[in-house]
Amino acid sequence: MKSRSELRDIIVKVLYQTYIYETTNTEVKTKDIIKEFINYDEEYISSAIDYITKNQKSINEIANKYLDNWTIDRLSKVDKAILSLAIYEMTNTDTPKIVCINEAIELSKKYSDENVTKMINACLDKYYHDIEE
Repeated sequence: MKSRSELRDIIVKVLYQTYIYETTNTEVKTKDIIKEFINYDEEYISSAIDYITKNQKSINEIANKYLDNWTIDRLSKVDKAILSLAIYEMTNTDTPKIVCINEAIELSKKYSDENVTKMINACLDKYYHDIEE
């Protein structure tokens, strides 16, 4: 069994591939992409990816509200995946919001640069404070 952090890493990778396929207008089956990373049914991965892909527009709107002088579509695909996952978790799971932010920061440190990590942290922190009020 994988840890929740490892599952988040897989979700980011699957979302990244999904975004790549979208730019090439290639039909994609997320279940097939998931199987490349994990050989058993993991409900957490499936439900997160399903929700994010179906609700990407509203997730983008949330991100854009809190990104300073930037939009989510200007971020790299992996950064978009990290931010989308964090917003999904903060909005739709019982995971403590601080944990969601910290996990997003760790993923960003792994896959991105320091400036983007700071941007993701700032965006999620503002979102956190708005939804906690």
